[in-house]
Amino acid sequence: MNFLKYTSYLYLAFGIYFLYDGYTKWNTNETPLLSFIIAGLAIFMFFFRRKFAKKFEDRNKQS
Repeated sequence: MNFLKYTSYLYLAFGIYFLYDGYTKWNTNETPLLSFIIAGLAIFMFFFRRKFAKKFEDRNKQS
C-alpha cells in the first residue's frame, strides 16, 4: 500500500501547475476561474489523501 503515500504528491503537483496556469491566465486577461478551482480541489485532495493514508496505516498497525 505504498502507492497511497505517493499519489497524494501527484495531486500537489497538479495543484501547483494549475495555480501557475491560473496566474498566467490572470496576467493575459483571460478567465482564470476554472484553473483556480481545479488547483484548490487538487490541494484539498492532497491533504485529504494524506490524512486518509495516515489513518489507514495506523489502523493496520493496531491489527
